[in-house]
Amino acid sequence: MPLRVKSLQQLVSTAENDHGLRRVLGPWSLISLGIGAIIGTGIFVLTGQAASMHAGPAIVISMIIAGIVSALAGLCYAELASAVPVAGSAYTYASATLGEFVAWIIGWDLILEYALGAATVAVGWSGYVGSLLRDAGLSIPAAISAAPGTVLTFADGSTITAVFNLPAVLIATFVTWLLVRGVQESARVNAVMVAIKVAVVLVVIVAGAPFVRAENYVPFVPENTGNFGAFGWSGIFRGAAVIFFAYIGFDAVSTAAQEARNPQRDMSRGILGSLAICTVLYVVVSAVMVGLVPYRELDGPAPMAVTVDHARAAATGTAWAWLANLLPLVVKIGIIAGLTSTMVVQMMAQPRILMAMASDGLLPAWAARIHPKFRTPHLTTIVTGVVVGLAAGFTPIGVLGHLVSIGTLFAFVIVSIGVIVLRRTQPSLPRPFRTPWVPAVPIASAAVSFLLMLSLPIATWERLAIWMAIGVAIYLLYGRRRSVLMGQWGNG
Repeated sequence: MPLRVKSLQQLVSTAENDHGLRRVLGPWSLISLGIGAIIGTGIFVLTGQAASMHAGPAIVISMIIAGIVSALAGLCYAELASAVPVAGSAYTYASATLGEFVAWIIGWDLILEYALGAATVAVGWSGYVGSLLRDAGLSIPAAISAAPGTVLTFADGSTITAVFNLPAVLIATFVTWLLVRGVQESARVNAVMVAIKVAVVLVVIVAGAPFVRAENYVPFVPENTGNFGAFGWSGIFRGAAVIFFAYIGFDAVSTAAQEARNPQRDMSRGILGSLAICTVLYVVVSAVMVGLVPYRELDGPAPMAVTVDHARAAATGTAWAWLANLLPLVVKIGIIAGLTSTMVVQMMAQPRILMAMASDGLLPAWAARIHPKFRTPHLTTIVTGVVVGLAAGFTPIGVLGHLVSIGTLFAFVIVSIGVIVLRRTQPSLPRPFRTPWVPAVPIASAAVSFLLMLSLPIATWERLAIWMAIGVAIYLLYGRRRSVLMGQWGNG
């Protein structure tokens, strides 16, 4: 099968003539979108699970490792986003460098990254809403507040097995409605929520730091239990892989290239600016969390709520008590708003990738349609909302988090290779932003991303293999025959 590569001229022509998306996003809007996606599940949900099950207090090192890998990949994304300013993110870049089949594989993989990423956030959102309601003396019926099979334990020791996560489905429905209404409206809502959650993160750092207990950092790297990924240095790398998907916000920015006012200049600013800000906040807030709370107590969907409760208890009888008593309410409201903004960005990214795939003929034409009034890909947005709602309602957060991590890392490998290929095949292509030290940086990005993939459980690889097998079958039976490149390459 010959390598069907879509020319850059075709990509740009399609972007300018077919979609009709509105160019309304400036550099600060793009940075805000990136922060909106990055600061969310990583700090508010998965940090606790990664610390309690894999890294212990050394989750701080896991955060640094994940940040370094993200920075390497971010440099590669920044170059491709400035050189190929078209919606579709890694899918589009692969179609211009590695060919249609690889592009289809990465596009299919990105469903794991964005749709299931949003579902993971929705599950965390549900956990924090439940915590906030309990503080107010209210409660959601336990049976409809978690994924099927999840055993919930009450204060009296009794248990119940959940059958459905209704709050997670409701937030997925709301975000879908917001995104259908328009990208500018979604960006405005996102900007407000981003401001709130950054403020919350800073409040937790400032209010929690005085009550950090040194003994909670000992041992900093807990001894390995004998199983790979269960503490020790293998646990640090497993922790980095688990929380890695929390950094996907910067590549979500690249899916909005056709809605940026000056994509050649501003895409790299949005990608690298949001990544730099969030990495610093991630490292500091994770250090405060494990310093306040023994790491084994951070397991669960709302570890930041546990952290705040410990800070309030530690502040009792001190001059900080009045502020600490306000923290649970303020922080939980801020976290709920912050997780909502994360979902907005991730669920905005997925439809635009599906739209790009449909424009290439790999998906049905209806997936590329734009709403005549709102100028959004409304049909693919609704489909994404349905997928997110079902996944959030019926899938445990641990399974979702691992799938999103491996999908994200796979996308980073492809994008990193794409930089090297495009440098060789299109050396004269204008590149407003150039990745430094090519090919060393892209090779390092691809290699480290793949190593983090290897640190994930075998069950996650098995699920990825099944998902990819389904994708290959769809491509061979539908996409390959209907591709817009078919006329250029005959029957392949």
